Amino acid sequence: MENPNQNDWRRLLEDALWAHRIAYRTPLGMSPYRIVFGKACHLSVKIEQRAYWAIKKCNMAYNQAGHEQKLILRKEFTVGQKVLLFNSRLKLIVGKLRSRWDGPFVITDIFPYGAVEVRDIVSNRTFKVNSHQLKPYHEGLSLSFT
Repeated sequence: MENPNQNDWRRLLEDALWAHRIAYRTPLGMSPYRIVFGKACHLSVKIEQRAYWAIKKCNMAYNQAGHEQKLILRKEFTVGQKVLLFNSRLKLIVGKLRSRWDGPFVITDIFPYGAVEVRDIVSNRTFKVNSHQLKPYHEGLSLSFT
């Protein structure tokens, strides 16, 4: 399948030649436009507007990304805290209603860059995991019906 823009090269030729003529040449020390007309070439209003809106769009996307980053909750863990570990190997089809979180585990050490060492309460085995795979464990209330 052909790209419809490839056949329309005549429309793009003028812009390509203009860009070639105003580009700085190192051997000349200036652009060919400056040699011919004796002054620097100023951008046309149409191109300035396109550039302005492209920059504005990039800045808006940058600001939006920063705003969305602020909405992400940072999880702060402490040594001795009980946590649940995300089980990414669990197949959803087998146990649809089964929780994807295993545990509880106890945090034994916190390393830089999000690494956390946890200890399994049942087997007393320790291993390192990424803190993104953990969430705080909240023990349930004990209700007595007496």
